[in-house]
Amino acid sequence: MNKIFLVLVGLSILMSCDNSKKEKVVFRDLNKNDKLDVYEDSTRSIEARIDDLLSQMSVEEKAGLMFNAISGVGMGEGIERVDSLISKVNIKHLDMPAMATAKQILEHSNKLQKLAENTRLGIPITFYSDPRHGTRHNEAAGENRFHSWWPSELGFGAIGDEALVKEFGDIERQEYLALGIRLALHPMADLATEPRWFRTYTTFGEDADLSAKLTKAYIQGFQGEELGTHSILCQTKHFPGGGPQKDGLDSHFPSGKEQVYPGGMFDYHLKPFTEGALPAGTAQLMLYYGVPVGITEEQVAFGYNKEIVTELLRDSLGFKGVVCTDWALVTDNPAKPASAWGVEHLSPKERVKKIIDAGVDMLGGESCAELVVELVNEGSITEARLNESIRRILHDKFVLGLFDNPYLKKENLKVFENETFKEKGKEAQRKSLVLLKNEANMLPLSQNIKVFPKGIDSLAFSEYATIVETPEEADVIVLKFGTPYTPVEDPKFFLERIFHQGRLDFPEAEKKGLLKLINTKPTISIFTMKRPAVIPDIDKASKALIVDFECQDEILAELVFGKFKPKGKLPIEIPSSVKAVEEQLEDVPHDSENPLYEFGFGLEYQ
Repeated sequence: MNKIFLVLVGLSILMSCDNSKKEKVVFRDLNKNDKLDVYEDSTRSIEARIDDLLSQMSVEEKAGLMFNAISGVGMGEGIERVDSLISKVNIKHLDMPAMATAKQILEHSNKLQKLAENTRLGIPITFYSDPRHGTRHNEAAGENRFHSWWPSELGFGAIGDEALVKEFGDIERQEYLALGIRLALHPMADLATEPRWFRTYTTFGEDADLSAKLTKAYIQGFQGEELGTHSILCQTKHFPGGGPQKDGLDSHFPSGKEQVYPGGMFDYHLKPFTEGALPAGTAQLMLYYGVPVGITEEQVAFGYNKEIVTELLRDSLGFKGVVCTDWALVTDNPAKPASAWGVEHLSPKERVKKIIDAGVDMLGGESCAELVVELVNEGSITEARLNESIRRILHDKFVLGLFDNPYLKKENLKVFENETFKEKGKEAQRKSLVLLKNEANMLPLSQNIKVFPKGIDSLAFSEYATIVETPEEADVIVLKFGTPYTPVEDPKFFLERIFHQGRLDFPEAEKKGLLKLINTKPTISIFTMKRPAVIPDIDKASKALIVDFECQDEILAELVFGKFKPKGKLPIEIPSSVKAVEEQLEDVPHDSENPLYEFGFGLEYQ
């Protein structure tokens, strides 16, 4: 039988010339050998395709596949670095950088997928991203310019509605698909049992049952009931629960490398995983940085810890998906130091070996694939061990359909014109807001009064009230403030500038300034919660107190003027004093002595 092969726009058309029969099979000739390989054949099983591709891969290609790298695009580095990562380092997992328009992201995705297609085996890229749905600027994902806008994860905790969280996940799934992002580095299933922890606002709160049910719904929204070409994979984080940081200091940095369990609540922090992420079928899991003090025999960070990864996660809990470290455990970068806690004395190559020996599949935020190659070539790690991880990694690429068609169409960007999606996001913001105090039923305000806004967009209130220039002219002051923190003097790393941790009470001079303003006229205080601040004096002086989870100012104005009624409930308690914070146990929920406001508290309008 004679066969003719044609290559057109990355596709091969295999035509069988026969007088009695004609067959035409269209496929992507990824390895450029003018024949349909098993791994290129979409009609074959995923396992068969993995077997075939694995047999063709070099050690260098396998090593590159074990890294989730940072492209550098948007951080002063150009496409040349990305081209090198793809074509020379064989990396096929990259972040999706922030760009001004959705069209720019789509074009960037297609351009890089073409670079990947031109490599020896044509293995496609999996683009990953941190959350992009919030109103705030996310340093890891950029400013949300075109996605629908939703409250923070802590705001979802204040709503507590599984169906709403699942619907959110499905909407974001569609928006991610349009941009070519196929791996979500979220949700965070960690528990905010330590109120000083910087990452509190990206959790669902301090309660394990609440977090478990919302984590499960979140993943189901992004992935669907089963993984497929429609899915956005979730890399749920941070196993086995990254919340109980000693003194609330984050383990990105040496000062916070200890994760402690003075209340003996290690299993409590596992619950969002065992009853949420794992039952939902999360495709991947990310480990956190800290050393689990007193939990494992070897006192090393989770990413280096075989007792956590292999014995607990793999053997005991039966997780079969991809396990990834958090970012930069091996080498320093401008954002943070290498979080090699417990193995600081090891060389970068020795660290990579220990991570792989622990049972980890992928290294986050690194691109040192040459160290894996060296380890295999010198016999320190077997190629069979690499293959275990590569099978799991390739499975995810095949199940997403990336080998069959990773390219995006411009018409898919119409999803960002969906007004229903935008309104759903606003409705979630409304449902998240918590009313803590409403003295003499001050709220809602009547329209056409005089308002002095501070820390909030005056335009949001101008539709309902007369905006005045000074507090003395006002009938009411609307004051919006955030959580205080301890500034880092002369920070060495970028993340030290944005990790607002430490104190939860305002410095005395700043507090006096706030109280002076509040006491000028009746004041509605709006607290944008990232961590639960110590604000008893502010609470006492204010006529009304609202907790906001990064909602748009226009939504806050709607609440103040009674366009909807508050429904949210606190997903974390608010402490009454610094002493109460310091006496809390890092791993124990609901243990603040005489909290100013308890977990689950929230008023409604009378």
